Amino acid sequence: MAEVYNLENKKISDYNLDEAIFGLEHNEDLIFRVVNWQLSRKRSGTACTKTKGEVRGGGAKPWKQKNLGRARSGSTRSPIWRKGGVVFGPKPKDWSYSLPKKVRRKALKVTLSYISNNGNLKILENLDIQETKTRSIVNILSAFELDNTLIVDDENYKNLKLSCRNLNHVKVLKTEGVNVYDILKFKNLVISKNALDKLQEVLKS
Repeated sequence: MAEVYNLENKKISDYNLDEAIFGLEHNEDLIFRVVNWQLSRKRSGTACTKTKGEVRGGGAKPWKQKNLGRARSGSTRSPIWRKGGVVFGPKPKDWSYSLPKKVRRKALKVTLSYISNNGNLKILENLDIQETKTRSIVNILSAFELDNTLIVDDENYKNLKLSCRNLNHVKVLKTEGVNVYDILKFKNLVISKNALDKLQEVLKS
């Protein structure tokens, strides 16, 4: 059972949290797997270096093979030369890999349980802010004495997003965008009642 508040931090009602979602035991290994999976999908993999054959120039032999007292050399684009190619350098790569949907969903439930059990979950009746200004969000967070916060809401997403764009310690997501990494990245989770209803319905199916 959790409490539902208004924007002034006054209790409005109680909310029945689903034990199948918010009552799970903590599982660090499961969370670790999903966070690694998310981060691997975010890696750009665009780092690229040129090999000896890709560097421009170096077609002519620098000097003749024998009788100069120098080490033989076939190209100025050899990796041992300045401005030469790179040996075993990075090439564009896709770092992402697949992870079963059941594992990802279970990890999200475990993470929500973790946040709820630590008292960092705040449920609001609604997040209908009067003005699309940073001050509106700052006032809400001040009322709850929160700083590092993830806000989840569907109905007022656009206004909330605009109001939070100048706050580095606040992020706004829609229900379908809720994920393990962002929940753990931010200390607190603020979610509207309607968004929580939708989230529980999705995770039940």
